Amino acid sequence: MDASKLLGGLRDDDFVLLGGRDGGFVARGVRARIDIPAGLGGPGIADLVRGELHPFGPDAIAIGALPFNARVGTSLVVPEEMWFAADGVGPGGAADGYAPLGPDAFTLTPSLSHSDWCDLVSDATDAIDAGAFEKVVLARAVEVSANRPIVIADVVRRLQNLYPSCTTYSIDGFVGASPELLISKHGSDVVSYPLAGTTARVGDPDADAAAGAALLASEKDRAEHRLTVDGVVAALSAWCDSISVPEGPSVVALRNVTHLGTRITGTLDETTPVSVLELVAALHPTAAVGGQPSMQALRWLAQHERLDRGRYAGPVGWVNAAGDGEWWVGIRSAEIDDTRAVLRAGCGIVAGSDPMSELMESQLKLQALLAALVRP
Repeated sequence: MDASKLLGGLRDDDFVLLGGRDGGFVARGVRARIDIPAGLGGPGIADLVRGELHPFGPDAIAIGALPFNARVGTSLVVPEEMWFAADGVGPGGAADGYAPLGPDAFTLTPSLSHSDWCDLVSDATDAIDAGAFEKVVLARAVEVSANRPIVIADVVRRLQNLYPSCTTYSIDGFVGASPELLISKHGSDVVSYPLAGTTARVGDPDADAAAGAALLASEKDRAEHRLTVDGVVAALSAWCDSISVPEGPSVVALRNVTHLGTRITGTLDETTPVSVLELVAALHPTAAVGGQPSMQALRWLAQHERLDRGRYAGPVGWVNAAGDGEWWVGIRSAEIDDTRAVLRAGCGIVAGSDPMSELMESQLKLQALLAALVRP
C-alpha cells in the first residue's frame, strides 16, 4: 500500500482507517449518521445498524469510534465517498490548494501529578492484595495546548509513517495508531489479537532483543497477558464452533515499546448468525483495557480513576450490512479539538506492580502520540 498517495489529499474532517485485512480506506462526507442512543451495550444494536445500512446497498459500511463506556450514547457514520488502500489512489486535495500552518508552541498539562499517579497505583495494588480483583487498568491523561489549530491531516500522516504496522485512524477528531485488534469478522472467520505486557525499546538491536526475551520470560507479564487471552476466548466461545490459541504469546515490537501478543482465530457457528457488533459488545472491554474480573475492576475505576476516558480504549472500526467488519482498541490516541488535544494512556496493574515502573510505561505510551503531535 502506498499510504502517501492515499493520504495525499487528506482533509481534517475525512475518516481514516488504515489497517486490517484489506489495507483500509479513507472516506469523505456524511451520507447518514446512525444514532445508537443506548450505546453499544444496548439491545438490538446489530439489527438497528443492519436496517439503517440496507437502503444504501450491499457495499455500504458504517464507521465509528465508540466510547469506552458501552452504555454511553454514540453514533456511526455512513460516508459519501471512499478510497481503498488496495487502489493506491487517495482523495483530491482542498479546492484552493491551501495547506494550513500547524502549531509550533505547546503546553503540556498532566491530569495527575507523578506522585498522585504513583499513589493511585499503590491504591490499586492494595485492592488487588485485598482480593477485590486480579487486575485493573489505570489510565492517565495529558492535555496539549497549542498556539494554532492542530492540523489533523498532518498528525495522521506522521502516525502512518511512525507506526506502519499499526492501524491508523481518524474519526470525528479521535486520532490514533492502534496495535491491538479487538475483533475482525469476515464470513465465518474471526480473529482477535490482544496485547498485554509491555517493555521499553531503546533502539539498540541487542538491547531490544534482550528486553523482548526478558518480557517473554516474565512470570508477572505472562500472567497478566493470560488474563486477557482467557477473557477473549471465553467471550468468543459462545459464538464459535472452534477456537485456535497458540501455546504462548509472541513478542510484538513497535517503535518505542514491545508487547506480548496472542493471535486468536475462530470459526463461527453458522447456524446462529452474528454481527461483528455483537462480538464487539461481548468482548469490550477486555482485561487489557479494563481489568479482571471486569465488573469489579470497572466499578473500582469509576470510584478512583478520576478520569473521563471518552473514546480512549473504546472500539474503533467499521461494519457492513452483512455484519462483517473490523474493530480495533482505541489506544495510542488523542481527542483533538482546534488548539487542544487530550492524550490518554493506560497501564495494567496486577499484584506486585511497581508504581514508578507503571509511570514510566505510561510515559512511553503517551510518547506514541506526542511524537506525531508536538512538532516545535
